[in-house]
Amino acid sequence: MSNNKSDFLVIGAGIAGASAAARLSQHGSVIVLERESQPGYHTTGRSAATFEPSYGSHDVRKLILASEEFLRSPTVGYGDGSSFLSPRGIMAIFRADQKEAMEREFEDVQSTSPDFRILSQQETLERVPILDPDYMAASIYSDLAQDIDVHALHQAYLGVIKSNDSQLIVNADVTAISHHASGGDWHVDTAKAGSFSAPIVINAAGAWCDVMAELAGVPAIGLEPRRRNAVLIPGPEGYDVSSWPMLGGSDPAFYFKPDAGRLMVSPEDAIPSPPCDARPDEMDIAIAIDRFENATTVSVKRPEHTWAGLRSFVADEMLVAGFDPDPAHSGFFWLTGQGGYGIETSPAMSLIASSLVRGTAFPDHMAAFDLSAADVAPGRLK
Repeated sequence: MSNNKSDFLVIGAGIAGASAAARLSQHGSVIVLERESQPGYHTTGRSAATFEPSYGSHDVRKLILASEEFLRSPTVGYGDGSSFLSPRGIMAIFRADQKEAMEREFEDVQSTSPDFRILSQQETLERVPILDPDYMAASIYSDLAQDIDVHALHQAYLGVIKSNDSQLIVNADVTAISHHASGGDWHVDTAKAGSFSAPIVINAAGAWCDVMAELAGVPAIGLEPRRRNAVLIPGPEGYDVSSWPMLGGSDPAFYFKPDAGRLMVSPEDAIPSPPCDARPDEMDIAIAIDRFENATTVSVKRPEHTWAGLRSFVADEMLVAGFDPDPAHSGFFWLTGQGGYGIETSPAMSLIASSLVRGTAFPDHMAAFDLSAADVAPGRLK
């Protein structure tokens, strides 16, 4: 067993841990511990992330908007300088009996951006011609939504960690975390990779964040992982789907979006689950296909691939970044509750986390979006 000491010890190399570690590696030594053989295995690598400013609560939307500049024009050193975004667009369809729901939704998204507009049935069909006109009466549409190159973004964060002589250690399943109440370093033991210590430990273990806290003797924050299923189907014959927007419907909920000439379809489920290597559920996949077929003129003959991932939420569904409020747990930093927003908010959340971990002023860039440390503090949940 080796004993490795650093300034900052990050548990989890998904998008939250990798992005925070990249920022922190510019200010001190960082060791990132990842339980799997590759970073981002459980959630980040299974995400169909879209930059969607109308997504989530009002405060979540602030984090998304605060991340846009970085995603469009990355800071020097993050990747090759190319934008992580590419055009997609977003559309929400409504049946004739959902007129009032559409009007409420339109009022809500207009508060985010005036770019949203209502399209007639014909205008909607011109953009997505496989929709069934007997199902869909109108839609809300915006060009604001962008595809995110998740792999490139994640690798950019990991690349910064490496370039700053910090360490990413895989196959490092944490088995014990200890700390003296009087202060001093946190000590983290792993099953195979050795033992590590640092004055500050950043709990960015995704669905396992409460598990890590309990190992450390820190009360759980009330994290709820929720499983989401998805299925990849062939692109409809005779259509070029590449320019179609990400499209969703409600009551019943579903969405689909182009993916390399095919369509990714999800029932937009959020099924409570223990932390695990999530697997797709046959019934939920069947529901996704049924909802897709009801809203379109397409019959799905053979799904190409199915998968599932976990999205983890706290009670108010806002993200969490901050030291545990109990002085007995000094140096234990929560970075969790990314839900379905972790990738598109990672530039903002990593900047916030880096500032709070180092005890510097809350970033002016975040304050300009009417965000404060209190909005993301774990103490609000305890």
